[in-house]
Amino acid sequence: MKHLHSGKVRDLYLTDEGHLLMVASDRISAFDYILEPGIPDKGAILTQLSLWWFDQLADVVPNHIVQPGPDKRSVVCKPLKMVEVECVARGYLTGGGLAEYRATGTVSGVELPPGLEDGSRLPEPIFTPSTKAPMGEHDEPISYEQVVELVGSETAEKLKEITINTYKKGAAIALDKGIIVADTKIELGWDSNGVLTLGDEVLTPDSSRFWPASEWRPGRAQPSFDKQFVRDWLTSPESGWDKASGTEPPALPAEVVDQTRRRYLEAYERLTGHSFTA
Repeated sequence: MKHLHSGKVRDLYLTDEGHLLMVASDRISAFDYILEPGIPDKGAILTQLSLWWFDQLADVVPNHIVQPGPDKRSVVCKPLKMVEVECVARGYLTGGGLAEYRATGTVSGVELPPGLEDGSRLPEPIFTPSTKAPMGEHDEPISYEQVVELVGSETAEKLKEITINTYKKGAAIALDKGIIVADTKIELGWDSNGVLTLGDEVLTPDSSRFWPASEWRPGRAQPSFDKQFVRDWLTSPESGWDKASGTEPPALPAEVVDQTRRRYLEAYERLTGHSFTA
């Protein structure tokens, strides 16, 4: 197979049949850096969880899956012409959206009610797109009007509709399993017939913020099942790293690696109802 691309987490190959083999590694990234060491079994967990979600969302949006790959880290999929917009839906306010709201009262141009806190549930899920920056550079929030300028009004409306509907269905399924999906990012592209199709991964701990519903308390940082645990360690005094320094982050301690793996596993097993086997 021909190697096409390596991203922060996934490696892409072209098969003899003209399909793509997408392999999820155990690499983990934060703040646009690939960290060391990786998280054992992370690639397989992300891939198997995405496959489960693609089945749950089949009535919302078509996906790129042709068949499972030769191991649990990989899938064979259709090539897509990817949309150059990061499609993000938020149902709760936190992270970069919270910082923007505190500064302007809006997120990606969407005006929100006053008085919201870290972890507040929004009146309705909102579409908060961003640019799709090259590896090593930062995605930047953009307004819906800017999406229209990039892809046209018809495509922009479809992106918004698919993103919100994907979030709503995923969030409802997850809440039934005791997990709040605070926000999520999806990747969309056109297939060979010109149909907008869901690609890459979907509703995983790498692309979403997952919170235990029983511990949700607005007004503070929420406990999480996702890689927020790694971000929190990196920005803590314990790591000794300054995010603004421009230097590479330190290696992750064994305890942080183990606790992160446990969170990924718990998210997978709570959502799917299946025990994970590598």
